[in-house]
Amino acid sequence: MKQSGYRTTFHIYSIFFLSLSGTLLVVCCLFAMLITAPDPNGKNVRSDWAKNFTLDFSDYIIFVDGSPTVKQTGIERLQDNHIGLQILDTAGNEVYGCQKPGNAQDTYSNADLLQLNQTGHLDTEDMTSFVGIVTERGKEYAYVLHFPMNIQKVTMYLNGERFTGGKKIVFSTIGILLAVIISLGLAYGFLMTKTIRKLVTSIQDISGRCYLPVKAKGAFRELYNSLNELDAGVKTSDKLREETENMRREWIANITYDLKTPLSPIKGYAEVLQDDTEKTAVEYRRYAGIMLKNAAYMENLIDDLKLTWQLENGTLPVNRREQNIVRFLRELSIDILNRPEYESRMILFECSDNITDETALLSFDTKLFTRAFQNLMINAFVHGTKDTEVTVKIGVSESELTINVSDNGGGMSNVAAERLFERYYRGTNTESKTEGTGLGLAIAKNIVELHGGTISVNSTPGAGTSFLIRFPGN
Repeated sequence: MKQSGYRTTFHIYSIFFLSLSGTLLVVCCLFAMLITAPDPNGKNVRSDWAKNFTLDFSDYIIFVDGSPTVKQTGIERLQDNHIGLQILDTAGNEVYGCQKPGNAQDTYSNADLLQLNQTGHLDTEDMTSFVGIVTERGKEYAYVLHFPMNIQKVTMYLNGERFTGGKKIVFSTIGILLAVIISLGLAYGFLMTKTIRKLVTSIQDISGRCYLPVKAKGAFRELYNSLNELDAGVKTSDKLREETENMRREWIANITYDLKTPLSPIKGYAEVLQDDTEKTAVEYRRYAGIMLKNAAYMENLIDDLKLTWQLENGTLPVNRREQNIVRFLRELSIDILNRPEYESRMILFECSDNITDETALLSFDTKLFTRAFQNLMINAFVHGTKDTEVTVKIGVSESELTINVSDNGGGMSNVAAERLFERYYRGTNTESKTEGTGLGLAIAKNIVELHGGTISVNSTPGAGTSFLIRFPGN
């Protein structure tokens, strides 16, 4: 963890230092652009070159018979650098000129000379003029050099006691700035390392299921909110997985019990038939009937398991054809009531007024629909009382076909209704265990959805249960 923190600090500091170096480089480049300028020949020189040239040019001015003139070498320097020259007398009148610009004045007032000395410009920015002084026999002559360059003069007034040299001030300022920035970079790096270490610890706590939600604030507010949401999602997933695992174990225990229950009488009566040879034919037939009944029950359990697996994995073949769903459900209801165990029960059948001649066409697999609606109707009888009645209502509209299978039984709680279609949920307590795998309603839901429909349940304790199946219209 410490090595990772050091590496993080080094990376952050490196990025910070590189950014600082780049900024300083840009500043230096800009500063260099400010203190340099191209001379008339196109060569980059310091911006004070024109001023120094002006101060040095006084050495090239000579006086002949009291009149000012310029040495030949001076004239050559003026020509080489395309610089114009005007020498003025004490009244400001031009007494000598060389390569004088066309817009230069012949006479300069004291105000003009002062402006030229301060700004270097009178009427145009394309040319910069510098003023120098030369003395001859106690008389001062001003000379003006016109440079084809645009140079801005800047004047600064500094504390003479403290300012001992520009270089020292610049280097000291840069050194202090670097020290401050490096210190801030290190502090920021350690702060970021501490924050990242805390984030890594939080992620490890989430993985270890020991994370405590953090109150989000600061620059990492959104990140902490995401960690809190991730922890909540992980805990919810763990809870769901635990509930699913508990239901699976309960379901396996129920299936094991249900498989052993019919095996006991089969094994018992088989042993009786094997050991006792003096039984009558009536007794043999009774024993055989009990064994066959329990074998059929086991077969139903195995069929439910197989069908559940096929539906879950999408390997069940579907043989759909368009049929009259009204006739199908009516015949299915009659078949159920013809069974001895349900012959005293009641199934009411209703059709909406817009169903003509009790005909409503729907494409479905007869075998699968028989299984699904048998589960719904028989489930009401199994979990209800002997007076429980089932009502089947069929309705048709332009957009859908609806089938409502309801009963007037005892109903169930909202919690039980929400879990009714779960594969591992039996919906009965262990003290009053009913026959079945707990897969009937889950199978019914899968079959309905396999045909493009939806199924929902609405139940009220003491008022019965209603299943609403919807199929989209053709």
